[in-house]
Amino acid sequence: MFERILSVFAAPEPDPLPKPDAKLALGTLMVRVAKSDMDYQLSEISRIDLLLARLNRLKPIEAAKMRATCEKLDREAPETQEFARLIRETVSRADRVDALEALWEVVLADGVRRETELAIVEEVRQALGLTEEDSALARATAEGGGPTAD
Repeated sequence: MFERILSVFAAPEPDPLPKPDAKLALGTLMVRVAKSDMDYQLSEISRIDLLLARLNRLKPIEAAKMRATCEKLDREAPETQEFARLIRETVSRADRVDALEALWEVVLADGVRRETELAIVEEVRQALGLTEEDSALARATAEGGGPTAD
């Protein structure tokens, strides 16, 4: 009887996290960049939701749910290199550049560029097999000063 009473108060087992694909990997990298400065702001969360919606053709609520999954993956996930490798191996070069642009948008979302964020973007750039020029173009596009992918 006592065990049955205690079982009422026990937390249910959380659903297992999905195995990351390229979309979840990019979302998780965006979350990781935004959290890297220990100041995860609403502007960054909103930008991530907008990017997930745009890149994956999701409705706002679906994008927010995807971001929440990415936040969980970030807490339990492998190294940044592993996510970047997953993207590199499964998407085209143009899509990898788009992914880097999305990361730059997250970095720029709060108006402050911190070394921790820049270091992750650089690590991802290298792991994606992209050049410094690709990164500069992606950054310029994210800042509104370059061509758009849409």
